[in-house]
Amino acid sequence: MSTLPTVGAPAPAFTLLDQEGTSRSLAEFAGRYVLMYFYPKDDTPGCTKEACAIRDAFPDFAGVNAVVLGISPDSVKSHAKFVEKYKLPFTLLADEGHAVASAYGVWGLKKFMGKEYEGVFRTSFLIAPDGTIAKIYEGVKPEAHAAEVLADLKELA
Repeated sequence: MSTLPTVGAPAPAFTLLDQEGTSRSLAEFAGRYVLMYFYPKDDTPGCTKEACAIRDAFPDFAGVNAVVLGISPDSVKSHAKFVEKYKLPFTLLADEGHAVASAYGVWGLKKFMGKEYEGVFRTSFLIAPDGTIAKIYEGVKPEAHAAEVLADLKELA
């Protein structure tokens, strides 16, 4: 895993396509909190639990002026199916070349069942309204993550 940005540093800028094929950039969310969560793969057990927990807590995120962006190396088409299947009310971004995951230090060598491969480390960033990194969440627990971030948002707001 490469180096993570630091809390207080400007969040690395990016532009990616969302689940509808629309170009979205971090800059368009200036002035709001942004939960940017990186996850390995659409429609897999842990990633589905995390997405559905955020979905279920989504009204609370809107209540504290926060935007949710999910980012994985999956395609626009895969994201569209994932959003449809689980009725996800937030934006998923396709980082197919994993440039954004690399910029945030969450792409690297992983081990699973004795095999090594490159992939995404389940990590989230809370971006402050001024575009700096307010908090970094490493080793995210999918089911508890939404509640953890909301507690932090209520403290920061």
